[in-house]
Amino acid sequence: MLNDFIIIDKNEKAPLYRQIYLSVRRSIENGSLKKGTKMPSIRRLSEDLSVSKTTVTGAYEQLCVEGYIKNVPQSGYYVEAEFNSKPKSFESENPDKREQNRFYEYDFSGKSIDEKIINLSEWKKCVKDVLNQNYLLTSYGDEQGERTLRRALQKYGLGTRSVNTVTENIIVGAGTQPLLYLLCTILGRNKKIAMADSSYIQSELVFKSFGYDIEYFENDKFGVTVDSLDKIKPDLILINPNFTNESGTNMPVNRRLEIIEWAKENNALIIEDDYNGELRYITHPMPCVQNYDAENTVYLGSFSKVLLPSVRISYMVLPDKCMNAYNKIKRITNQTASKAEQLALAKYIESGKIDAHLRKARRIYLEKSKVILESIKKQFVNSAKVVFNETSLYISIFVSGDVNRQAIDKKLKKLSVGIMPYKTENNEFGLSFSGIPQEKIADGVEILAGTIFEFTDK
Repeated sequence: MLNDFIIIDKNEKAPLYRQIYLSVRRSIENGSLKKGTKMPSIRRLSEDLSVSKTTVTGAYEQLCVEGYIKNVPQSGYYVEAEFNSKPKSFESENPDKREQNRFYEYDFSGKSIDEKIINLSEWKKCVKDVLNQNYLLTSYGDEQGERTLRRALQKYGLGTRSVNTVTENIIVGAGTQPLLYLLCTILGRNKKIAMADSSYIQSELVFKSFGYDIEYFENDKFGVTVDSLDKIKPDLILINPNFTNESGTNMPVNRRLEIIEWAKENNALIIEDDYNGELRYITHPMPCVQNYDAENTVYLGSFSKVLLPSVRISYMVLPDKCMNAYNKIKRITNQTASKAEQLALAKYIESGKIDAHLRKARRIYLEKSKVILESIKKQFVNSAKVVFNETSLYISIFVSGDVNRQAIDKKLKKLSVGIMPYKTENNEFGLSFSGIPQEKIADGVEILAGTIFEFTDK
């Protein structure tokens, strides 16, 4: 019976006529109802479904308008449309979305932060206070970022990272990537940029879209080498001084000064991605590169892991020599960060809650880093190279041998273990400890190690 294909739920919010319409339409599209099939009469269907005739009439009329069925006078309604193959369903969930939202019992993916760190009630209070001030929300925001927030960031950046700047040189955006788009607009097209290999893939997308020539500099245990910069001769240098690929350690001050000197001599601009620079907890945070060279360094800071991943607020500090170019385009740019969240963040910083938040974060991440390093040492002993990235809250494990990566990834998903996506090395396994509860780390590492050993030939 046709009625078998019509599914309605009177508890659903969707109108009943819409539910009938969609059921019939799907049955026609997937071939269950063939062209020429006679539809039940309006009276019959209303009685079978216990709905009004008006409801069925509304569904049938919509189907007629779209050509799925037709009304033959004194005969009834018939299926008119015919599909040779089932059309693509735009209502079904994207597989990539399902993967992104997948729940892992042991989540080393780095997509979240530890719930114990953030006092959500305090953050919600800041947001609520802003939302209650109607006059703040009934106007467009400042395209450069709310002045209240920029003043707070000037004090915050100086206090936590020794950023040397004024409010007028701070630009706010919804993440680092939009700020890089803005920076490239200021600097112009077709530049040559030197950066670490596979350091920040989103930035490469930005640079390529502006026609930049991307060259990868060489690293030693102290970070980018000046010799490699001599070979590349870049216009721009993108660095993360908190992490060197070779050792995962902080770039020492002597190397920072060498890069600054090279940039001055070669008329190159430094872009400092200070991702989570304030989150050092094993070693003491050292001043950012911009502190030593405010005239020639663009500074980038973010709150994605410092505060909440869902709060997409980052900020960029421009040197004075870039401000004229920015001011020329400022009025025709749109602010990408929510005005309400900007004002809430300003309140959160000015109230001192961010300071207590950072102290708590450092304490928790210190304990978790100890647990994960001890677990890795116990499970892998001396069979893997381990690189610890303190500020980015993850550890890279490099195993030797012939690795069946596809089989490992498949089994890890089955065992509900989520890890970071690998970049270029098939034998590299990235484990972030930012979001996983501390009590699950040891078991998660044990499952990971067992799976890797199972599918790796020495």
